[in-house]
Amino acid sequence: MRRTERYFVEGPNSLWHVYKTVPFWKVVKNFIIIQLARYTPFLAVKNWLYRTFLRMKIGEQTSFALMVMLDVMYPEKISVGKNTVIGYNTTILAHEYLIKEYRLGEVRIGNEVMIGANTTILPGIEIGDGAIVSAGTLVHKDVPAGTFVGGNPMRIIYTKEEMDKR
Repeated sequence: MRRTERYFVEGPNSLWHVYKTVPFWKVVKNFIIIQLARYTPFLAVKNWLYRTFLRMKIGEQTSFALMVMLDVMYPEKISVGKNTVIGYNTTILAHEYLIKEYRLGEVRIGNEVMIGANTTILPGIEIGDGAIVSAGTLVHKDVPAGTFVGGNPMRIIYTKEEMDKR
């Protein structure tokens, strides 16, 4: 189950209220930092940018591939453990703006996790240590430690016990 906080709005859709929910200059700064990091080939520089300017918790030797797109409004709600790989063009969201409400939720990615290319991770998700997420997956619910998941909708392909046997 996703862990998000719900905030209801009246009148126009919640995205119309965006700068009442997050400061404009914060979004501008985050956008610039994220775009710089998306294109830099230096993994240590990316991690430094994320830690220093976006206040993210990033473990040692974690690798964000080219074009990873972090939540531009609430990147500080994303934490990634050590020695994890986030694949090419993955999107990690900590917010979602709907018609009558918006939701915020922390995203916690554990240690030694492998996330395949073109994956989308929704707000309020926890991905356990040692999990593997197949390329192109929509992560819409928690991923238990050590499991291999994939697809849209996401499903468990191998449990931790089955992975240990392999």
